[in-house]
Amino acid sequence: MIGIAVIGYGYWGPNLVRNIAEVPGARLLYVCDLRKERLAAVKARYPSVEITDDFEQVLRDPSVDAIAIATPVSTHFKLAMKAMMAGKHVFVEKPMAWTVDEARRMVDEAARRRLILAVDHTFVHTGAVRKMREIVENGLGDVYYYDSVRVNLGLFQHDVSVVWDLAVHDLSIMDYVLPEKPVAVSATGMSHVVGEPENIAYLNLFFESKLIAHIHVNWLAPVKVRRTLIGGSSKMIVYDDLEPSEKIKIYDKGITLNGNPQRNGEKVYQMLVGYRTGDMYAPHLDMTEALSRELSQFVDCVEQNQQPIADGHAGLRVVRILEAATQSLAQRGRLIELEQTRRIA
Repeated sequence: MIGIAVIGYGYWGPNLVRNIAEVPGARLLYVCDLRKERLAAVKARYPSVEITDDFEQVLRDPSVDAIAIATPVSTHFKLAMKAMMAGKHVFVEKPMAWTVDEARRMVDEAARRRLILAVDHTFVHTGAVRKMREIVENGLGDVYYYDSVRVNLGLFQHDVSVVWDLAVHDLSIMDYVLPEKPVAVSATGMSHVVGEPENIAYLNLFFESKLIAHIHVNWLAPVKVRRTLIGGSSKMIVYDDLEPSEKIKIYDKGITLNGNPQRNGEKVYQMLVGYRTGDMYAPHLDMTEALSRELSQFVDCVEQNQQPIADGHAGLRVVRILEAATQSLAQRGRLIELEQTRRIA
């Protein structure tokens, strides 16, 4: 049994606690939080679990094999590094760190100590996103574009912009699904609340090929939208996370190029570009709760010394884009080049 302690019992911590308590091969030993009223709620529901506001107490306990961190992003680096220095495996909320330097140091520390570092990119464990990757790899053809919209009214964050709060989801999905990594990013956005970070933003990501990606995030939308379109030369995907059942729809639609390019005028356009309209189908999806699947994989990785899908390198790639997008926002959309990173399968 892998002994796990959860650090932070605020917004996401209760979900971690509930799932860890049910994962085969895992034993929930501690919940640590600075607010005692939250700890009282844990004790009422999980009487066998130790509660504490002392992180050092958790680190000293040799029965704790892994630490799950669900605290504000500004604390991730310090807590994760302390945990790894104490020989504990780490599962950390996204984004994994506040800066690229912090994220890189976390990755290096995990490698040096041969520990598992997993980042909670929950969406890559959903049946819908895993199906999207399968389709992109087998049947979409050349990928032309990735376009996502993630908007709603609230919840305003005071410590991070809408990019770090919402776009991080789409960036983690994009990192998992697309066959190549972006080489540059441009971002524009605006804050409509004095003294607060940006509440609306548009990110454009550029690749070595003709693939382009666009992400729109907004805390001031009158409706909630969670929709992604991926266009390819053979097929196109629409992913709507708010759909109760048919979250993925695959369209056999696109264009065909033919004709004689030597001809001039309107007829050339008509001959060169044709439109293909085929069937639409919605594949069957695995509806297992993503967080349960993710934590089960984390426990298996700790037991078998294997790297998880969303490892520290994946977390680092996402933080690199977030940091570059933040720089671009401050400079009204200036293109920021990204350090090249090859895909880690």
